[in-house]
Amino acid sequence: MSQKLKTIDTILVANRGEIACRVMQTAKQLGLRTVAVHSSIDRNARHVREADVAVDLGGAKPADSYLRIDAIIDAAKASGAQAIHPGYGFLSENADFARAIENAGLIFLGPPASAIDAMGSKSAAKALMEQAGVPLVPGYHGAAQDVETFCTTAEVIGYPVLLKATAGGGGKGMKVVEQASEMAEALASAQREAQSSFGDSRMLIEKYVLKPRHVEIQVFADQHGNCLYLNERDCSIQRRHQKVVEEAPAPGLSPAQRQAMGEAAVKAAQAIGYVGAGTVEFLLDARGEFFFMEMNTRLQVEHPVTEAITGLDLVAWQIHVVRGEPLPITQEQVPLNGHAIEVRLYAEDPANDFLPSTGKLAIYREASVGEGRRIDSGVAEGDEVSPFYDPMLGKLIAWGANREEARLRLLAMLKHTHIAGVRTNLAFLQRVLGHPAFAAAELDTGFIPRYQDVLLPEPSSLTDAFWQLAAEGFVQSQTQRVTAEDPHSPWAQRTGWRAGFPCEVDLQLVSGEQQQCVQLRSSAPSLLTLSDEQMLVERNGLRTAHLLIRRGASLFIEWDGELHQVDRFDPIAAAQRNHEQHGGLTAPMNGSIVRILVEPGTKVEAGAALVVLEAMKMEHSIRAPQAGTVKALFCAEGEMVSEGTVLVEIDLDQSESTQHSA
Repeated sequence: MSQKLKTIDTILVANRGEIACRVMQTAKQLGLRTVAVHSSIDRNARHVREADVAVDLGGAKPADSYLRIDAIIDAAKASGAQAIHPGYGFLSENADFARAIENAGLIFLGPPASAIDAMGSKSAAKALMEQAGVPLVPGYHGAAQDVETFCTTAEVIGYPVLLKATAGGGGKGMKVVEQASEMAEALASAQREAQSSFGDSRMLIEKYVLKPRHVEIQVFADQHGNCLYLNERDCSIQRRHQKVVEEAPAPGLSPAQRQAMGEAAVKAAQAIGYVGAGTVEFLLDARGEFFFMEMNTRLQVEHPVTEAITGLDLVAWQIHVVRGEPLPITQEQVPLNGHAIEVRLYAEDPANDFLPSTGKLAIYREASVGEGRRIDSGVAEGDEVSPFYDPMLGKLIAWGANREEARLRLLAMLKHTHIAGVRTNLAFLQRVLGHPAFAAAELDTGFIPRYQDVLLPEPSSLTDAFWQLAAEGFVQSQTQRVTAEDPHSPWAQRTGWRAGFPCEVDLQLVSGEQQQCVQLRSSAPSLLTLSDEQMLVERNGLRTAHLLIRRGASLFIEWDGELHQVDRFDPIAAAQRNHEQHGGLTAPMNGSIVRILVEPGTKVEAGAALVVLEAMKMEHSIRAPQAGTVKALFCAEGEMVSEGTVLVEIDLDQSESTQHSA
């Protein structure tokens, strides 16, 4: 008996950034009209520019914009959209959102609300898996949310334990607790993060499994009772409980393991009448045993690696399935071709505990795409990275006939990606992919901490060769400007003639917090030439090329895999500006003050939390560097502060100061 297909010609994407752009790309390929929604500060964002229609939700914070169910539904009706795609994050796993869309006579491009209720809650999902006989990590998934309950459970299952938001994902609302004394603060912080990100503060607790692999199964179901799994992904390389590198298939997974995990995932989806794209996540230990973690009732960030090894478009499948079409293939027909690896490119500072970085993308240049090379991004040069949203700029995906080919191809893509204006994890990603243990597929969730000395080296001083390159770059880029204006000017000639003066230049330069005075002399022949934003350097018969971009008074130079901004420097003026307040603690990034834990006169111990700052949906505690007394506060709860703003002033304990300096 045939079923009448639903009509969809316009889709609204209730999200932002790279996922909004990615969904719109497929929608346009299918001939559909696209609608973007945006916050007040996202008015000119890339996803807005790429949509056919855009609707302003108002506000800046997610709670005032992308989490407003009523405003999103009104936007769909006003724009003529029949269907709403939630992307991931925000309202993507909110059952009330799915029900509100259905009640409004619109189509939700996701699973039924009942499936989100069952699996969107981690607690409910674990209870369901327990009934189905799927192995679970020991823990507590009940309704009680008091600190005493969590402490009791932790004592029973043993520390360390992991707190997780029942309605969350992406590392938000997740804390590792090593001992009982940390529980109260960690629980309160995780609950606030969960409430801010998902509108739901409920938590669960489970045993923190040591040295596990994170392996997940992509499932897909239609409205005709068909459900299959599209192989697996390994997402073990993580920082702060958030994935950084994902790949498919999982290295070393046997066909028998793939089948067992895949069939368990399909069974879970069928048990709740699942429809659409979903992911069942497992912990896989060294013995090959797997434990159910959660089911994400949405499209995953890492879905491109599955698309790469199967040749399928999962967003197109989502659209076809909600229209009422059956899945086009059977389980036996699911392809598995080659290997794919994806990295998440973040605006963050790996050298500073991966704290998010905000600001304008002064330079943003992506690697070329083509066969085996894909980039899903949500920004462009000149865009602002705000403190209100997740700091991911985009994803780079490489496919190869085998894992090594994919790895080398992805490394090459990273080397040809150039970003300046905000700190990024670009060089860190290159170190991860280039590490011998990663190349050997020795993967588990402790990979980054285990090799952090290599992956997160102490910042080193820029070399004399860098400063020489920078100085020559300033001179030659200026020469190019003069030459362009007057090619016959004597100032455009690279000779020693300077109207009776020697060709000598002393340049005071600064890059980040490093400064250098560079002396350029014309007595030796120049071994550097600038052409088409490339500085060619020849030393000992070896010629290398460095990207060099002039933007106004600044120079941007590629060096050791990173783009460094270099400026001329006036040391006298800088000395007048850089008088620091004794004991002053500053904001490490732009953000919002969510809690102040002290007041003037409070005596604090070293490491005590003083102020809690929220940025990009994560909380960061400003802590006392050593014992002392709070002298003054320069912030208030709810206030937005800029990076570098002094928040707290402390009179440090003199006895400790003396000991530290002894």
